[in-house]
Amino acid sequence: MQIVGKRHFVILVLVSLIAALGPLAVAQAVDWKWTPGGTQQGKWLFGFRAGFAPLTQGLRTNVSTDVGSLVNLQGMYSLNKWLAAGLTLEWERHAVDQEVPSVDLGHMDTVSLLPTVELRPGRLGPIVPYASMGFGVNVNSFSESSATGISPSNNFAWRLAWGADYFLTSALALNAEMAYKRNDGHVTFNGVQSGDWNASSFGFLFGVRALF
Repeated sequence: MQIVGKRHFVILVLVSLIAALGPLAVAQAVDWKWTPGGTQQGKWLFGFRAGFAPLTQGLRTNVSTDVGSLVNLQGMYSLNKWLAAGLTLEWERHAVDQEVPSVDLGHMDTVSLLPTVELRPGRLGPIVPYASMGFGVNVNSFSESSATGISPSNNFAWRLAWGADYFLTSALALNAEMAYKRNDGHVTFNGVQSGDWNASSFGFLFGVRALF
C-alpha cells in the first residue's frame, strides 16, 4: 500500500513540474504589469485539478495512512472583477494500516461538497493569485481489507485555499493550489463508537481552469 502511495506521489510531482516549467518558454513576451481585479464580471470559471494530500496529523493512535490521492472539480461565477462564488467537489483517498501488529485495514474515501467564495485581487501579467474559502460536508466511507468493520462519520467541512492561475490564453490557464481541509469526526469499529478520527489534510493540486 505504501508503494502505491509513493508511486502516486512521484507521478504527481512530475506533473506539477511540467505545469510549472511549461510557461517559461513564453515568459519573455509577457508584460509584467499589475492590474487590479483578477476576473471578469459575469464570467464562469471551471477547474479540473488533481494532486496529493498528506494528513495534517495521525488519523488516530496506532493507525497510519499514506499520502492520499486527490481530485478536485470546481465551478465559479464571477460576481465582479474581484470576487467569484460557486461550488467545489473534491474526492480524496487514503490507504489505512494498523501499526502494531501490522494489519492492512483498507482505504478511506472522502467526498467533500463545499459552497465556495474566491477572492482574486489582481493580475500580474498572465498570473492571477487568489484565495478561497468554503464550508460544507465531508461524506466519509471505508473499504475494509480485514475482518474489522470500520465506519467513519460524516462531518462538517471547512476548506481554506490559496493558489495562482497562469493564463496561456485569455480563457485557459494552468493552475496550482494548496489547501487545508478540516475533516474531523469519530469512527465506529464493529458497530461500537470508538473516539476521534481526524482525517484533516493539506491538499496540493495542479491542473487547468477555463473562463467562459
